[in-house]
Amino acid sequence: MAKLMYSMITSLDGYAEAAEGNLGRGAEDPEVHTFIGDTFRHVGTYLYGRRMYETMVFWETAHTEPDLPPHILQYARDWQAAQKVVYSTTLESVVSAKTRIERTFDPDEVRKLKDQSDQDLTVDGPNLAAQAITAGLVDEYHLFMTTSVVGGGTRFFPDGVRLDLELVEERAFDSGLIYARYHTR
Repeated sequence: MAKLMYSMITSLDGYAEAAEGNLGRGAEDPEVHTFIGDTFRHVGTYLYGRRMYETMVFWETAHTEPDLPPHILQYARDWQAAQKVVYSTTLESVVSAKTRIERTFDPDEVRKLKDQSDQDLTVDGPNLAAQAITAGLVDEYHLFMTTSVVGGGTRFFPDGVRLDLELVEERAFDSGLIYARYHTR
C-alpha cells in the first residue's frame, strides 16, 4: 500500500499561503529544491486542487527553458512522469499529460488509489489537503519552514483537527529553512 504525503513550504507561524506577500526566504535555494526533488522523486501520483495544479503545470514544459540547472531539469522529468489528479468544479480541461479531472474529492476513491498503487502519492495545496487530513488519509507530513512570520493566510493544518504525530526526520539548510517530516501515529 502506498503512503499519502502532504508537503508545503510554510511560514514559521504555520501558514502555507500568506495573506499578503510571499512566505519568506529559503524556498528558492538550490540546495532546498534539490532536496525536495530527491525526497519526492518516488511519487507516482499528485493530487491537486485547481489553483495548485495551475501553479505546478509549469513543470510540463519547464525542460524547454534555456540554461536550466540539472536539478530543475530532473524535477521537471519526475513531475512529467507522474500521474496527476486535479479536483475542480471549474477547470474545463488540463494541459499536461497523465492528468485527469475529478469534480469532487472522494475519500473512498483516494483510499482505493492508495491501496492499489505501488508508488506513493502526495496531496498538494492546503485546501485539498484539509479534506484528506479530515478524512484520516494523510500518512506523512513534510513541512519546509521559512524564516518568516507572516501573521495570517491559509494555515498548513486545518482548524478543528487533532493529530498526534511523530517526528522522523529533520534538517536545517544554510538558507535558514527548516525541514521536518512527521508520521501519523
